[in-house]
Amino acid sequence: MRLLLDTHALLWWLAGDSRIESKAQDLITDPANDILVSAVSLWEIVVKVRVGKLEADITEIVAAIDAQGFEMLDIHPKHLEELVGLPMHHKDPFDHLLIAQAIAEGLTFLS
Repeated sequence: MRLLLDTHALLWWLAGDSRIESKAQDLITDPANDILVSAVSLWEIVVKVRVGKLEADITEIVAAIDAQGFEMLDIHPKHLEELVGLPMHHKDPFDHLLIAQAIAEGLTFLS
């Protein structure tokens, strides 16, 4: 299975936070699964650091993603094309683009 991590799921996983459910932990640790992290999540983290909503070191996060063996997913035009058709259930632009990426790439979105 190919899984795209939500930004919160990524941060909780890297921090060893108990808020990440055991089922999600099992999926992430299963060697049969490919775990992807979007550039969108890194962008969201940087934005939250800059506005004072999060204390984090983006360099350390990128190194931890690499150390975990997670795959990075860049933003591609097909993701934006998918985004255009998504309903506006809420106003979080980061979540919208992450969901569009998951749909366009055929990934399971883990939040």
